[in-house]
Amino acid sequence: MLKAKEINEKTPWQDLTPGLQIYEPATSVRFETGEWRVNTPVFDKEACRQCLLCVPYCPDSAIPVRNGEREKFDLLHCKGCGICVKACPFGAITMKEGK
Repeated sequence: MLKAKEINEKTPWQDLTPGLQIYEPATSVRFETGEWRVNTPVFDKEACRQCLLCVPYCPDSAIPVRNGEREKFDLLHCKGCGICVKACPFGAITMKEGK
């Protein structure tokens, strides 16, 4: 079975998966979906207590963590849903209208 990155215009139809389903995980990193965003999250580093509660709630994995601390939003992938705002108990995340 071919992986999504191995499929191209010259792939024989016999090698395609039924219904063109993708069985491998984590392919969304290759697709920059931030252009869909209507609202943009704003991160207040001073208010953040690095509890990291926002990280698992983000459906787009747009909150990077390095060395045990969260960083600025990955706006190439954030769709502006606002779930992180509700997850943050310290008010360190707000939403602004627009990109």
